Amino acid sequence: MPETTHHRVKRLYMRSIRRGIKEMDLILSAFASARLDQMDDAHLTLYDAMLNENDHDLYQWVTGQVAVPEPYGALIADIQDHIAQPGG
Repeated sequence: MPETTHHRVKRLYMRSIRRGIKEMDLILSAFASARLDQMDDAHLTLYDAMLNENDHDLYQWVTGQVAVPEPYGALIADIQDHIAQPGG
């Protein structure tokens, strides 16, 4: 049975809040809470793939310490924009 969008969003949210390092727990839980419900299937698929990346790599990408590899450039920029906002 195919995964419903509702179930997929819940699964991705859970993967966002239970990361390997606390910094990524905080960053991705806030982003996921605010943005996952608004994403289309293609963006959810990309976000799902990004969650398979190493947390230390993700943290370096989000903080601008290391260049972001394609295809994650726009998604990481969106996460950076979100955390730069007050309350983000």
